[in-house]
Amino acid sequence: MKISSADTSTMNSLKRDGVLSSPWQSSATAWAQRTGRENTAADRTWDVLIAGGGITGLTTALLLQEAGLACIIAEARHVGFGTTGGTTSHINTMLDTPYHTIENNFGTSGAKLVANAARMARDLIARNVSAYQIGCDFAYKDGVLFAQTEKEAGELEKIYQASLRAGVEVERTTSIPLPLDFVQAIQYRKQAQMHPIDYLHALADAFVKKGGVIIENARVEDAVRENDIHQVQTSGGLIRAQRLVYATHIPPGMNMLHLRCAPYRSYVLGAQLVDGDYPSELAYDMQDPYHYFRSHLLDGKPYLIFGGADHKTGHGDPRMAFQELEIYIRKHFQVASIDYRWSAQYFEPSDGLPYIGKLPGDEETYVATGFSGNGILFGSFSGLLLTDLILGKESPYEKLFSPSRIKPIAGFANFVKENADVAYRFVADRIAVERLDALVALAPETGAVVKYEDKQIAVYKSATGAVKALSPVCTHAGCIVVWNDAEKSWDCPCHGGRYDTNGQVLTGPPRKDLEVIPLA
Repeated sequence: MKISSADTSTMNSLKRDGVLSSPWQSSATAWAQRTGRENTAADRTWDVLIAGGGITGLTTALLLQEAGLACIIAEARHVGFGTTGGTTSHINTMLDTPYHTIENNFGTSGAKLVANAARMARDLIARNVSAYQIGCDFAYKDGVLFAQTEKEAGELEKIYQASLRAGVEVERTTSIPLPLDFVQAIQYRKQAQMHPIDYLHALADAFVKKGGVIIENARVEDAVRENDIHQVQTSGGLIRAQRLVYATHIPPGMNMLHLRCAPYRSYVLGAQLVDGDYPSELAYDMQDPYHYFRSHLLDGKPYLIFGGADHKTGHGDPRMAFQELEIYIRKHFQVASIDYRWSAQYFEPSDGLPYIGKLPGDEETYVATGFSGNGILFGSFSGLLLTDLILGKESPYEKLFSPSRIKPIAGFANFVKENADVAYRFVADRIAVERLDALVALAPETGAVVKYEDKQIAVYKSATGAVKALSPVCTHAGCIVVWNDAEKSWDCPCHGGRYDTNGQVLTGPPRKDLEVIPLA
């Protein structure tokens, strides 16, 4: 088995799990070790196999390699293909789950541990940037959270007081870095931002230089444990390892974490402004879903990076989400151009904290998921915690973030209610489908689930009018996929699996592609 060599002609247009490009793709520096290096993987047993070449996988692999273990990464596509390539890379000690909610669910001591975990992750990123001399535009910024109504101000006060109790560096402020009206604001010190793909490629370089191996185009297809060794079949061949880490957003197959995490999509615009009035700090409003703001200099051009309009995967209208963001940004900013539109996926945990640790019921298999909107931060922290667990070190964070934790909380009822339609999707969508007549009016580069001779098919019409037919049944749990007209993908509304127009898996948990249906 060999490391897959990337096509150097595509280096300036790095692919990710959607047709819409993020600014990080076009401006990323090349990964120096992508070509010209070959390693065999099948003729040995590795200490650790890490499935996934994103922020979680690369951070974990590098830390374990630094600790002296022999590690190999199996990446389904290429490094940075998944959510890391679409993140807006806010690095926060202010979290999507506010500290007063964490206090209610896990106690004051739990909130303090979470705050410390956030600082550790931020400091690890800063350490890597310094130790490996990574040119990824890493910069410390303050993060401003602001309320625009009296009701929001009451909630903001709870967040502020709980943040202080958790030991987070936060203070009141009378200004925000945006041309927006507000009634109250608080400022979190020493947040950060960076170019995520440049950082990720540098981690890959460091990992390989320390003896680690990365195999691209190697999706995990099956994994069994025999004689205390994981026998992992990938699309690139068999890999044997003593321990297995799923750094794949959500682990493949069927397990309890699919009932504890809900997939969401968030939408982002990259805009240039007429007046050059870009925010100097990170900023967030308190709407639901909230908007997030920052700026970044890309290829010498400043950009406002603005996002929001989140919705559960497969349940909202992506085009409407982008339209909502564009209306908002044009209302409040002097927009010269909107050069980028893209979206990314994250998983929302049922009780507010990520699941990091041993996969329940699966010996020597580790997972990290449920990062909410804090993927760069918790992906980095996962590397720290998983490294401790794999090395057999005691950690005060093990129980708090354990995937096996069962904790009835008030918020869980809302989570169950919100995701009650998962079971419904197994049956209802098989009936409520469009007629095949819709094919006549189907626009180019558009897809739809239609009914044909008592069968449902997922149909896509290409730009040239060619029709591709697929089974609409997700290969993970049998839900019916829906068409994402913005990213040109088939998305599962149950567990977040996504497929391209040819039916090939873009993101897990499914392992198998959609079935192709021949058309006469």
